[in-house]
Amino acid sequence: MSRAPIPTWCFAVVLVKLGRRFLLVHERHHGQRWYLPAGRVELGETFAEAARREALEETGVPVELEGILRIEHSPTPLQSRLRVVFVARAADDTRPKSAPDEHSLEARWVTVEELAVLPLRAPDVEPLCRDVLAGAPVFPLSLLGWEGEPCRVCGGAPGGG
Repeated sequence: MSRAPIPTWCFAVVLVKLGRRFLLVHERHHGQRWYLPAGRVELGETFAEAARREALEETGVPVELEGILRIEHSPTPLQSRLRVVFVARAADDTRPKSAPDEHSLEARWVTVEELAVLPLRAPDVEPLCRDVLAGAPVFPLSLLGWEGEPCRVCGGAPGGG
């Protein structure tokens, strides 16, 4: 018996870290609350490309992805959600945006302690930041790859040889 395809929404979330601070976005949507740079992966785009694009659009800061903190899959009876949470650093010393545009109202570097006074869109921001500060494992970007792509860790030989 064939099954119906599962509509799946894919999102990239970026924890941009500078010392003990993280780059947060004052969102134009979602109740104008604060959140990590994040957004939907567009057609033909990889998760990594979406992460870099969303961070730049929402914060004005170009980023270098350092690795993957989490891959989350949340299925429901009607659809599925897939999120890749990246850890990144600023690519240069560009200051976060301070003027509103179509993507966000502003962006700012904040400490975990400062998160307590910001109206956050979701409760995952603080635990993710604390996990990174506590040394949570960050997995290589090669964890995500094209279907059928050789494994870079094992030199590309079938069976790991």
